[in-house]
Amino acid sequence: MEPLPYLGIAVLAFVTLQRLAELVYARRNERQLKARGAREHGPEHYWLLVTLHAAWLTGLWLMAVQKPVSLPWLAAFVALQGLRLWVLLTLRERWTTRIVVVPAAPLIRTGPYRFMSHPNYAIVAGEIFVLPMAFGLYAFAIVFSLLNAGILRVRIRAENRALGLASEQPR
Repeated sequence: MEPLPYLGIAVLAFVTLQRLAELVYARRNERQLKARGAREHGPEHYWLLVTLHAAWLTGLWLMAVQKPVSLPWLAAFVALQGLRLWVLLTLRERWTTRIVVVPAAPLIRTGPYRFMSHPNYAIVAGEIFVLPMAFGLYAFAIVFSLLNAGILRVRIRAENRALGLASEQPR
């Protein structure tokens, strides 16, 4: 018998509420950025990203909720949440789920962006793998990680193009 029988439900509820809160935060930021002249780039692949994340979360609710939770994998997931918060605090009002760029705005080069160009995507890739692993869903973790990698390949190219274009435009 699992010592914490409702831990899986609590973890999945946390992730679900976190993602919903982030969507509200992202939408608010998008509106504010667009009011400052920002443009969205690469909207044609956004539905793939949303579909993947919705399927991942739905699949976890369907497959993981009654499974025991591996505490070491859960600890890794918690560590990723700290990194996720670092990204959000670094980007502040520039954090969105879409590629929304203010022309000529300087690139963020502080926080985790000192170490890599796209830390948020690395963290999300980690989450997509680690959380299913916490429930012993090995194949699930691998399949969704591969799907995410395919979408991120398109996404990062689009974002790099958008950021390159934005930095070339005069203020």
